[in-house]
Order: sequence, then C-alpha cells, then structure tokens
Amino acid sequence: MVKIKLIGFDSMGTRGMATVIDIDGFKVFIDPGVNIAPRRYGLPPHPLELEALEKHLDEIHRETIDSNVLIITHYHRDHYLYREGEAEYYRGKIVLIKDPNRKINYSQRVRAHILLNKLGIKDIASKVKPADNETFDFNNIKIRFSKPLPHGARGSKLGYTLAVSVETPYGVIVHASDVQGPMDREALEEILRFEPDILIISGPPTYFEGLRINSENINEGLRNMLELAERVKEGSTLIVDHHLLRDLNYYSKVKHIVEACSVRNVRFITAAEFMGLEIKQLEAMRRTLWEENH
Repeated sequence: MVKIKLIGFDSMGTRGMATVIDIDGFKVFIDPGVNIAPRRYGLPPHPLELEALEKHLDEIHRETIDSNVLIITHYHRDHYLYREGEAEYYRGKIVLIKDPNRKINYSQRVRAHILLNKLGIKDIASKVKPADNETFDFNNIKIRFSKPLPHGARGSKLGYTLAVSVETPYGVIVHASDVQGPMDREALEEILRFEPDILIISGPPTYFEGLRINSENINEGLRNMLELAERVKEGSTLIVDHHLLRDLNYYSKVKHIVEACSVRNVRFITAAEFMGLEIKQLEAMRRTLWEENH
C-alpha cells in the first residue's frame, strides 16, 4: 500500500513541495523543507503565514524522524532543512542529493557546502549520495533521478533541479520540483519518460509574468503543461502547485488544461485538494490579510 502526504505547498499557505511517500512502511521524503516569502506586495508575512510555517515545519520534523530516505532535489531553502538545530533530522538517514559540484549555480553550491560541511550532515547521515541521473534500489522500490533540469526556462540563473521517480509495486509517483510547468522542453520529455501514475509538479509562476519573467517563458510553461496533460497515461493524477498557486487567478490561467485533462480522465488538482484541505493561498492573499487587520 502507498500513502502520500503533502506538506507545506503553496495551496496550503507556505512555500514548498515536501512530499512523503510511504510504501508498506518504507518512507521516502522528497524535499523536506518549507518557507515563506520575506516580502510580497512590499509587505512582511502575515501572522497567519507565520502560523502556517510553524505548523508545517513541525509536521516535516515529525515525518523525517521515521523516514528511511531523504531527498534534496536542489538547494533553495523551501526544499530542505537548514535552520539551526535541523541537522539532527538527517542523522542516520540515507540522503540523496543534487550533485553539489556539477550543473549547479553559485548560490546553490554555497548552500550545499554549508549543509554538507558546516552543518555536517555528511558526517551524521548514514549515507550521502549525489543522485543526478542515478537509480537506487531499495528492495521492491526503485528511485530514479533525472539529469539536472533547468529551474524554469533553459539558461535560468536559478540553476538546476532534479525530477524524482519512485517506482513501487502499486504505481509510479514522480516529483518534479521547480521545473515551472515545465518551461523547458527537455524537462517535459524527462518527466514523461518516467511514465507517472501520479505527478507532483510546480506550475509556471504566472504571478511574475511581465515582471521578473517574460510572457513567452510563461506561455511556454503553460503550453508544455498542456502537452503533459495530453500525453500522460489516461487515469493518472496531476498535482499542480507551488509557483502557480502564488497567483490568486491561477485557475483562469490553467482552465483549458483542466478541461483537456477531463477529456482523458486525468485528475488535475492542487496539493491541498489532494490532501482533502481547503485551498489557502496565504502569500497571494497577503495584501488583503493585512488590510483586514486595519
């Protein structure tokens, strides 16, 4: 039996894609991290966001304790544990990581060095292995990694991330962190190569369109997501979240993709909906939340 627990996604009020996959008691935890934006609309986090962050961090800490494998797809701080005292959660774990020395930008390389050496997880984990384009077998579970994929569009200054496929006797679960649609054509093909039954993916950051990201890149992310919907297996599930859910009007941007999914009996939902929770886009609502306090 497979159980999937999603924690701290943007549809739940914090930034992250923390995903626990429990296969008959063997637990794989992908991207055990969460964060909130320090500024949005020129405003600091609202108390509701801080409350959600504390709640999700507590859940992540609890889940890491009995996880067998921890996976870090890249070194942005909403995707791994890095705070003071959090090194202990890596103790005794198998930790599979984005290679800190190849296909990595400067800021992520520095963060990886701090995590591995200053926080010392390479000394307290049972095993730390670079995972780029690698496969790991754990009894009847196979964990496969993509080659490094652009964090968004090809040539992105934000560096690279890894997609992860967890193959179980009950189906294939794929986690595609921060590919943003995907925006990159090669990332699309890598994800489809895994033939997911359930795909957990970050959607394009439509809230940045025309600001930090040009419209063509956003449109490419939406086009590739539509193609994804048209090419995944019939009856599969797409859990689309993270960057996309920072846009209060996200649904209008992807309505045509949802309709394409329904034609093929593909389920298109957010992480909150998958977990049976109400969608709470707290970051996107920050201005309104602060106005309600006055």
